[in-house]
Amino acid sequence: MASGMLTVKEVESRRRKVGMHRVAPGLYLRVTSASSAYWMLRYSKSAGGEGGKVKTTEMSLGRYDDLTLAQAAAKAAELRSARREAGIDPLQTKHHKEEREVGIPTFEAVARDLIASKRAGWKSAKHAAQWSATLETYAYPVIGSRDVSTIDTAAVLDVLNPLWTTKHETATRLRQRIEAVLTAAKVRGLRSGENPAAWRGHLAALLPTISKKSRVRHHPAMRWQDLPRFMAELRRRDSMSARALELTILTACRTSGVLGAIWGEFDLDAAIWTIPPERMKGGVKHRVALSDAAVAMLRALPRHDDADWVFWTLREGEPHCLSNMAMLELLRGMHPGLTVHGFRSSFRDWAGEATHHPREIIEHALAHQIMDPAEAAYRRGDALERRRVLMRDWSDYCAGGGETSM
Repeated sequence: MASGMLTVKEVESRRRKVGMHRVAPGLYLRVTSASSAYWMLRYSKSAGGEGGKVKTTEMSLGRYDDLTLAQAAAKAAELRSARREAGIDPLQTKHHKEEREVGIPTFEAVARDLIASKRAGWKSAKHAAQWSATLETYAYPVIGSRDVSTIDTAAVLDVLNPLWTTKHETATRLRQRIEAVLTAAKVRGLRSGENPAAWRGHLAALLPTISKKSRVRHHPAMRWQDLPRFMAELRRRDSMSARALELTILTACRTSGVLGAIWGEFDLDAAIWTIPPERMKGGVKHRVALSDAAVAMLRALPRHDDADWVFWTLREGEPHCLSNMAMLELLRGMHPGLTVHGFRSSFRDWAGEATHHPREIIEHALAHQIMDPAEAAYRRGDALERRRVLMRDWSDYCAGGGETSM
């Protein structure tokens, strides 16, 4: 037995005592309740800046029930040795597969657990759907696969910076939800220290305050008259982000709906795509009528055996959902100054100015909520077949046909 290490029996005697118990050099057992305990690595590191201050850092190694004492001690010794001999900070290393096997949860796993535990107390299913949608669209592609103990200020800013001035309301809610997830992780003993998503005294010093007056701004959009030329240019690009943007335009859908799409949502024979409520802004299931061009493009997409995402990319040899920034980066390289969301405005302008399609059909295609109670009461179905004609006309126009059903 290693010097200074408790026996299995001694550890078991501390298992029911809430607190932080030293087990071996650098290895602790954090007991948060009678049914919840975690193995923790504790080590010292420089806090940076003048004075050479040193701070104590903790990292979860996994749940007590998932690791034996010997396994936890070996893992702690390995990480301490790597830090001592090679200067490797355990919180900064990428040890995904190995650590998943010993139960260290990712940010996404903790977030999904939190949503599941809070769902019953929320006022509506829509609220839960919005929570899920914002995290799935903006947070999971950036930090979802990271160990929750490694999420720091830089990681939070990576998520928030692209949205802070362009989608401030969304970014504000997203920050609050990330903060809640990280707070839950700390309560569970999965991380320590200050919350890197906290606003007061932390992010408030790093992110600009956006006045309410400047928050309402239109998404820069392409003139609908320029769409055929743009689509021709887009279709010459051979990349997954180009295909994602093409489907976004052809369906007039939001980014969150497209990037989170999985193959099980599509019935290509019937040319229907059903987006579940958790990825819809209004929290209501939405059926999309697919044009022939959209179906043909989807059928031609490459698939990965280990991923069900329609739009995916490889990172470190493993498939991941395409990042929410992928389409925007592509668009910036083609036509700087525009936004992906702006193509919904292009579609709306084209439909209103160049066709005789009814306003309610156009609004339904955009999945806009009905504000008029009388109109909402009379709308029983989703007008799928009428929308199918609209989307066929839009597809033909984008391809340079210019003909519309009047």
